[in-house]
Amino acid sequence: MEATEILPIIAIVSVVTVEFGGHALLRFITTDREKLGEFRERFFRAGHAHAGVLLVLSLVYFLYLPRAGFSDGLEWLAGAALLAGVLAQSGGFFLHLAVGRQGARSPGTMLTRGGALLLAAALIALAVGLAAAA
Repeated sequence: MEATEILPIIAIVSVVTVEFGGHALLRFITTDREKLGEFRERFFRAGHAHAGVLLVLSLVYFLYLPRAGFSDGLEWLAGAALLAGVLAQSGGFFLHLAVGRQGARSPGTMLTRGGALLLAAALIALAVGLAAAA
């Protein structure tokens, strides 16, 4: 199977995990607010929101990826970089929620930044591919 057949399936299934996260967040803010606290709630919301938006972006990305004229290997690399970036950027917020402190860097903030770089690389690669194919 090709990257543009498998990777969108992974993205769609990942949306289900975001839905579960939305359910958990709703439970925390309606019945167990004291369990999170303000600091953790902010990072939970940020991680959840980034995951949802970026996964929707990935579905659009996978529609355009075949138009870039990349080889199969480069499609796999670009698509995997995009999904890894989504996971790293949103996951970093959750990691910071677990191990970080207010106003301080943590492995979570570094992971979030690394995810942003992966996302940027994948998006720029697609833009260059689309421009070259035009």
